[in-house]
Order: sequence, then C-alpha cells, then structure tokens
Amino acid sequence: MWTNTVGAIAGISEVSNPTHSCRGSDQHANIDFFDTSYRSLPCNSLLAIEPIVLPLFFLEYPLDVVKTRVQLQDNTAKGADRYNGMVDCFRKIIKNEGFSRLYRGIAAPILMEAPKRATKFAANDEWGKIYRKMFGVSEMNQSISVLTGASAGATESFVVVPFELVKIRLQDKKSSCNGPIDVVKKVVALDGLLGLYTGLESTMWRHVLWNAGYFGVIFQAKKLLPKSETKQGQMTNDLVAGSIGGTFGTILNTPADVVKSRIQNTVRVKGIVPKYNWTLPSIALVAKEEGLAALYKGFVPKVLRLGPGGGILLVVFTSVIDFYKKLKVSGEA
Repeated sequence: MWTNTVGAIAGISEVSNPTHSCRGSDQHANIDFFDTSYRSLPCNSLLAIEPIVLPLFFLEYPLDVVKTRVQLQDNTAKGADRYNGMVDCFRKIIKNEGFSRLYRGIAAPILMEAPKRATKFAANDEWGKIYRKMFGVSEMNQSISVLTGASAGATESFVVVPFELVKIRLQDKKSSCNGPIDVVKKVVALDGLLGLYTGLESTMWRHVLWNAGYFGVIFQAKKLLPKSETKQGQMTNDLVAGSIGGTFGTILNTPADVVKSRIQNTVRVKGIVPKYNWTLPSIALVAKEEGLAALYKGFVPKVLRLGPGGGILLVVFTSVIDFYKKLKVSGEA
C-alpha cells in the first residue's frame, strides 16, 4: 500500500489523487487536487510527506512480503512451503528464514517512490484537464474523479512495473537473485530491456480497478457521513470514508493482483508460452485449477494495508495541504 499515495502516501501503490472535497469548519478548506492554485504548495513536492511516508512504509512492508508469498503459492505447495494464511506465513518466514526476510526486496519500492509520485501528480493534472474539457465541465464530479483516477493509475503503471517486477522476484522464497541489480541483469539477459515490463497489462488492471473503486466510494461515503463542524470531526470522516474506499478498491483489484504477482514471477523460456501471461485468461485459469477463493489469496494482509491506508491518505493529505495553505495565506498577508 504505502508503496498503491498522496503519491502513494507511502506507497498505496494503487492510488492516484483526484478531487478530494473537505467540507467542515473554516479550518478545513474545500480541496481539489486539480485546482492549479495548489500547484505551488510545497505539499505537492516529492519531499513534503517523506517524514510521514517512510516510517509507515517500513511498518507495513512485511505485510506486502506475506501477501506476495501467499499469492504465488499454488496447489502444488506442500509442507514448509505451504502457507495456511497470513499468520502461518509470518510464522514460517521468521522461523525458517529469519526476521530480515520480511524486508527482502524493500529497496525497489523505496527507489520507486519519487518517480511514481512525480508521474502521479503530472498524470492527475493532465487527465483532469482532458476530461473536464471533453465533457464540458469546469469542476470535478464523481464520474470524472473516478475516470481521472483510473487513467492516472494506468499512466503510473508504466513507471512502477520494472520496480514491481524486481520486488516480486526478490520476495519469492525460491528467488536465487542477490539483490535488485542482479534481478535486472538476469531479466535483461533473458528477455532484453522490455522484459522489465513483464506484467504491464496486469499492473494496469490492478491500478485502474483500485483507483476507480477507491475514489468512487469515498465520493459517496463522504456525502453520507454526518457533516462535521470541527477539524477533528472532519479528520474522522476522512479516515472512515477513505478506509471504506480502500477496502472496496482492494476487493475489486485483488484477483488482478494475484495474477500480476504470478505473471511477474514467471521466468520466460524461449519458445514456451508462459502459464500466466495475460490478466483475464490467467484469472480464469486460477479459478479453474484452484477455485474462485484462490483469486483472493493474500487478501487479508493486502486489505490491512490498503483499507486503513486509504483513510490515512485522506487525513494526511488534507492536513498537509491545510498547513501549507495557511503558510501561503500568511505569506501573502
């Protein structure tokens, strides 16, 4: 997660940032992520949220490792290689491989954050302009927010895929790679530079589905929640709405995430079509061979990251923008 926001606010690797309207007291302004008046604020820089991002990222990364391990196992896994859920996976990794294994591959998503966040903001800005002009509206609404978020997520996929591939290859228990550079060398040697983009299509599905679900739900959830006249109440509303949106987005995109992990972890052999190649056929194959429930492998550790993370995203982003907005106003006074 802290990988799928405010540029992944620490990696909600699957989040883009359409309109977020914060209604409440005068302390909580109406915020539109496409309002160009906020482009000059430091919170839109790559460094503004790092003090918040990094601690959360390190705390949640083991959940991502566990999610990937569970997603990669099929019906052939036996004994110590078989994980019976999140807790069992944690226990076996620590017992058999050591605690440090829960942080294997972490360098890739850390290096991904800056280019991902830059792409995210630029894509949000441009897609927002395109869709507002296309539909002849001057302000964001729910439909355009969802469409913009999904499009920005698809655009962001082009940046994150190589980093995601490296991370997946290192998180796998059977990995023989000695680090990110070793993964890149081996992939390029076998498949060329384009090999680093294995899983692009499934990554796009994952990001588009999460963003569309997340922003579509929080738009409605914030309308249904009681209006708050205090900053504390508004923060609570943001946390609740964002958590609901993050959970719903996770429900939508987990099947695509399961097959993405398998596609990116598949070592290509010339002349042989990979078992997992394209998203929809791979989803059908997993359901046929392992049952429909297999499409939600790794759901628990994933939703523990992306559910609350969606709420924290709204709270943190709103608070940071409020802070810098006050600085800007005081500077102009």
